[in-house]
Amino acid sequence: MFEEKFITNAIARSAETQLDRRKLFTMAGLAGVGAAAAIATSGGAASAADTAAAGEAPSDASILNFALNLEYLEAEFYLRAVTGEGLDDSLVGGVGTLGQVSGGRKVNFKNKAIRQYAREIARDEREHVTFLRAALGSAAVARPAISLNASFTAAAQAAGLIKKGQKFDPYASDLNFLFAAFIFEDVGVTAYKGAAQFISNKTYLDAAAGILSVEAYHAGIIRSTLYGLGVEDSAVWSGVNAISNARDSLDGKGGNTDQGIRAKGTANLVPTDSNGLAYGRTTGQVLNIVYLNPAAATSGGFYPAGLNGDIVTSATSA
Repeated sequence: MFEEKFITNAIARSAETQLDRRKLFTMAGLAGVGAAAAIATSGGAASAADTAAAGEAPSDASILNFALNLEYLEAEFYLRAVTGEGLDDSLVGGVGTLGQVSGGRKVNFKNKAIRQYAREIARDEREHVTFLRAALGSAAVARPAISLNASFTAAAQAAGLIKKGQKFDPYASDLNFLFAAFIFEDVGVTAYKGAAQFISNKTYLDAAAGILSVEAYHAGIIRSTLYGLGVEDSAVWSGVNAISNARDSLDGKGGNTDQGIRAKGTANLVPTDSNGLAYGRTTGQVLNIVYLNPAAATSGGFYPAGLNGDIVTSATSA
């Protein structure tokens, strides 16, 4: 069974404390003779120092569940755009309150290439949900309540794409779909990049790196496609850069770290720092964006009832 194989391998390669290894076995439902043997081999019961150390940073399970919350959002958005339906019921239950998804419908794609991009990304995002749920086992959180209607209107207003009182429908056209996808993809990349430093278990880190790579590919597809459309209509470039500026105003990082697709009169398809490295965001900064709130909050925006799991509070403004 995938779940048992992955978790057992993760624990075997773990660089975490005895306490964390014990917790991982328990969450995976693998406690018993094998778990006891593994703990005994690693040095016996956890000490008070281990317990204190465990509180210094979020656990691997907390980080993976945070990622799962984000993957639920992306999967529901893309699947509805491509198929008109969201995740199967078998992929949404778990720890915490199961929420419903408001909004979302099939896009009548005019551009065949964009339709194919959307199909591939939708499949990847569903597989990310499936993978993370299997890796977390019984510790996997349920899908929280997700907004795919009012949240996009609020985001579009914040970016200046529409005026107050108007509505933004991400499923109305190819361009609207791409604008909406741009909101997610860059945030997903920065979320995995920012969380990587806290993942102790090498197997989990390897898995997170794999998902980060895929999210970066997705972001590259969306950014490149939008740039191509902007060659014919520069208003597309302006719209994308406005979304980027809105994210900058929300995440509390300060400065101008988020990047649009055009800067200084030329293409800027790969957002990097001065060393050519992708930048990351803390979990709090990611939540500022998806909650659409620059202040500390525990719900809002795309997650009207907040996330499930341990990591649920956005950051305070810089």
